[in-house]
Amino acid sequence: MKISKEVKTGILVFLGIILFIFGFNYLKGQNLLSSSLTIYTTYNNVEGLVPSTPVTINGLNVGKVISIDFKGDGSGVLQVELLVDNDFKFSKNSKAELYETGLIGGKAIAIIPAFDGAESAIEGAELQGIVKAGLTDLVNQRLTPLQEKIEVMMVGADSLLNNLNEVFDDKTKANLRASISGLNDVVQNFKKTSNSLNTIMVKNEEKLNSTLSNVDEISSNLSKTTAQLANANLEETVKTLEATIKNFKDISSKINDGDGSIGKLLHDDALYNNLEAASKEMEDLIRDIKLHPARYRRILSKKEIPYKEPTEDQKN
Repeated sequence: MKISKEVKTGILVFLGIILFIFGFNYLKGQNLLSSSLTIYTTYNNVEGLVPSTPVTINGLNVGKVISIDFKGDGSGVLQVELLVDNDFKFSKNSKAELYETGLIGGKAIAIIPAFDGAESAIEGAELQGIVKAGLTDLVNQRLTPLQEKIEVMMVGADSLLNNLNEVFDDKTKANLRASISGLNDVVQNFKKTSNSLNTIMVKNEEKLNSTLSNVDEISSNLSKTTAQLANANLEETVKTLEATIKNFKDISSKINDGDGSIGKLLHDDALYNNLEAASKEMEDLIRDIKLHPARYRRILSKKEIPYKEPTEDQKN
């Protein structure tokens, strides 16, 4: 069967159109030979996200960003079109997380699959868009409170400096200078005193050494005395002293109770009166001996001499 030139030309044109469509879509990132899924998500800000950015699930590259444009409802929300080439099924309640890819910038989208038993995401489904805080956002979150505190601290420091300027007027500055000058004089005097003490120490080094030796000897003797006292039988001595004190207390108690000669002497009036009378008679006897010594010589002789009562003159 002979094919005409017109048919051949038509077939070539048809194949060219098909190749053009396939190549165009391939350059856009769409593979017409594989099953792909187009889904959408929205964000308020997608700074750093560009078309052809990878789309991942659990770190695996499953697609790419096709386009980014305004949603068209006048809200300013950005709609991102995603193409997922993988056959992995995930719930329509899954989330599309926008995250930073590194320190130098750039963002990508990760689908966080939900396994809640809901229907799987289909062509044209819209996933909830969430934003993961990046390093820049975390730094800003930390720096903002710190910046506020620094500002408050700077205001306080400024107020403190103003107060210091008000306190340190010309008169206060002059007083401070005078005080510093006086302190310098004190230091100089202390230096002179220190030099004088050094001179005294050098001149009296021998005496000081002798004194320290004496102190050392005294300390040694005191240590020996303390050791002797520690080794002495102090307990026995204390017991003996306690027994002596107890005996003295017993004697004192008996005297107070009127027991014994000393107790009766202190408490018996009759004995006291007898002693007083005997003392008086003894005094009269001694006086008579002084007045009539011859009489007592006769008493000692063998011849008996009768006793005569002394006259009043003799008594006196």
